[in-house]
Amino acid sequence: MRIIGEKINGTRQRVAQAIEERNADLIRDLATQQAEAGAAWLDVNAGTHRSREPDDLIWLVETIQPVVEVPLCLDSANPQALAAAIQVVERTPMINSISGEPRRLEGILPLVAEHGCPVIALAMDDKGIPETCERRMEVVRKVMEAACASGVPDGNVYLDPLAMTLAANTDSALTTLDTMRAIRREFPDAHLTMGLSNISFGLPARSYINRVFLTLALAAGLDCAILDPLDREMKAALVAAELVLGHDRHCLNYTRAYRAGLFNGPRAKASHK
Repeated sequence: MRIIGEKINGTRQRVAQAIEERNADLIRDLATQQAEAGAAWLDVNAGTHRSREPDDLIWLVETIQPVVEVPLCLDSANPQALAAAIQVVERTPMINSISGEPRRLEGILPLVAEHGCPVIALAMDDKGIPETCERRMEVVRKVMEAACASGVPDGNVYLDPLAMTLAANTDSALTTLDTMRAIRREFPDAHLTMGLSNISFGLPARSYINRVFLTLALAAGLDCAILDPLDREMKAALVAAELVLGHDRHCLNYTRAYRAGLFNGPRAKASHK
């Protein structure tokens, strides 16, 4: 599974302060740490007012690129900000995101098609996030039809079935997993991604929920996720789940991770003796 590093996001207080103060050192540290931890993309979200966002997103891109070779995931609903930032990226970025909302399809999808970008597509429209798998699939079909009409191949689309917090609806994980399985059946060449930690928002001991949900999502076809690549427990759960699900040929990733010290609890040490 490929990881989109989540930490450079202006909705986080210290990142917002770094953007405001143009603190390049903090942003570069976050970028370097996530790249070294194995992120396939770095999500870059300025999270500032629409009038400021193009300049802020450009500053983030130009701050990050000199210190990492990992491609960026430009995260904005503002077509003007995306159009500005895409002019300064050195490697083809991912775009986060389009949806079934006409303004996003009309404003962002042409950028995706023009630059050949992979794109995250949310299973929501201008009516909000559908409550059922069936309604989410209606939105997914609409988005996929629009992407195809624009010349974007299914393999460049990363569909996000939208994990909503269990604190608001205890069936939300089941709906998300059902949607993932439906997407896999109908669009086998598309990818599946999500903001994994959304599922536990507002609940205590969130890491336990996130790790269990990750395992279930991998079984349902997840092959990409927006998460913290520095979270050792989450990465350990990921490596173990991929092994159990038959995604780790000859157990190579698992044994390499063990030798690298990823599993460093007392039981792991005892089993090594």
